[in-house]
Amino acid sequence: MEHAYRFCPSCATPLAPLVQMEDSGPKERLRCPACQWTHWNNPTPVLAAIVELDGKVLLARNALWPSKMFALITGFMEAGESPQDGIARELKEETNLDAQAITLVGVYEFLRMNQVIIAFHVRASGQVRLSPELADWRLYELHELKCWPAGTGYALADWLRSRGHEPVFFTPEENAERRRGLDAPQPAKD
Repeated sequence: MEHAYRFCPSCATPLAPLVQMEDSGPKERLRCPACQWTHWNNPTPVLAAIVELDGKVLLARNALWPSKMFALITGFMEAGESPQDGIARELKEETNLDAQAITLVGVYEFLRMNQVIIAFHVRASGQVRLSPELADWRLYELHELKCWPAGTGYALADWLRSRGHEPVFFTPEENAERRRGLDAPQPAKD
């Protein structure tokens, strides 16, 4: 769901794919032919939490996802906050849980969405109360978890390995069933 720039945000001239010399050589990017503004299209930082609550891992389902699709708590990092503060904020906003301890798991690419995922293990406390963004949640024992073949799924796999559990990934068929309907066109909103 990439938002394409069409006009220069500085002078409103239509952008064009123009080649300029950069440190790595000639590079085509959307640029303004009038004022030279460049759309760098840098990846967006996304924060993810492997939430541990009462010794189990909490996975949640986004309200727009199919009923079988559960994943980590995620959100966009905001200007002026550290990644740790951001994941604590997202956890509170989305689940009402309080972060007690936050540990970096790793950084993962999510090229399809032009994102960089910064994943944390978060020990949490409190009573779960979901935001309207989330439709459901479940707690899993470590041996019950299955990983998915994408950024946050790889983070979960790395964290499981760090806990002495060899991760099990969904088979391609299981993952397709889990995602069934996710990539379907959404109905038009009036």
